[in-house]
Amino acid sequence: MLNASSDADPPVTKEEVNVNFVLKDALEVPSFVWDMTTVEKLNLSHNKLSVLPPTVAKLQQLSVLNLCGNCIVHLPREIGLLQTLEVLFVNMNYLCELPEELSLCKKLEVLSLSHNFISGLPSTYSDLSKLKKLHLSNNRIINIPACVFQIRTLDFLHLDSNKIKSIAENIKYLECLKILIIDNNCINALPYSICLLTSLELLNEDYNNLQTIPTDLFLLKRLTRIGWSPVGKGLHVVHNPLVKPLSETVEGGLHMLFSYLKDIKKLN
Repeated sequence: MLNASSDADPPVTKEEVNVNFVLKDALEVPSFVWDMTTVEKLNLSHNKLSVLPPTVAKLQQLSVLNLCGNCIVHLPREIGLLQTLEVLFVNMNYLCELPEELSLCKKLEVLSLSHNFISGLPSTYSDLSKLKKLHLSNNRIINIPACVFQIRTLDFLHLDSNKIKSIAENIKYLECLKILIIDNNCINALPYSICLLTSLELLNEDYNNLQTIPTDLFLLKRLTRIGWSPVGKGLHVVHNPLVKPLSETVEGGLHMLFSYLKDIKKLN
């Protein structure tokens, strides 16, 4: 079933055209979809698409493309021709790599690639100068791609359930970052520079191999509490083999933890 709808509200004169291809388990998209060149939002999620054809480039007004929950192994190079694309969901597919040409989508603000088989990103993605939200959870990442640290506009970075062992000091360049989720990895230590990300409101490092945390973490004043709920704002540091500070200090709340860190800082 194919639904086209107009969502424009007065006094806006231009109509926004949305297409939802909702036939479950579809193996391919009907060819006439690629001739609907005024489409701005295209939802192809939760089918059985194995290929996104190069003809997607014909949709020159596309701002949102949802490919979530398909069987796509690779994206075509032509996706880089979607100059108006702002939001791209390709989570829950079978991607192992991504085309360099996606970096040509200069208006891209949201990129969701979770639940794939990705181990890295092309270096050209540092050119995504408007990207704000990057979702890379449940992949095969060992080292955070260097290009990520060059995307200074990021305010949301989700990396949970990978195989990350360390975080580069270059994370300090992500000064706009408000949410950093790195739980369920293999991280042994946090870099000092993470303490410079003073915009952080949520730092989730649960379920790692941390034995210590940086003493200057108390500089992150927008972390207002110890977070226990997976989505709650604050500092999440439980389920780590903490030695300094002891887990009991963390359980005492953020004020107790930060007081402890300040005392350690004075002693050093």
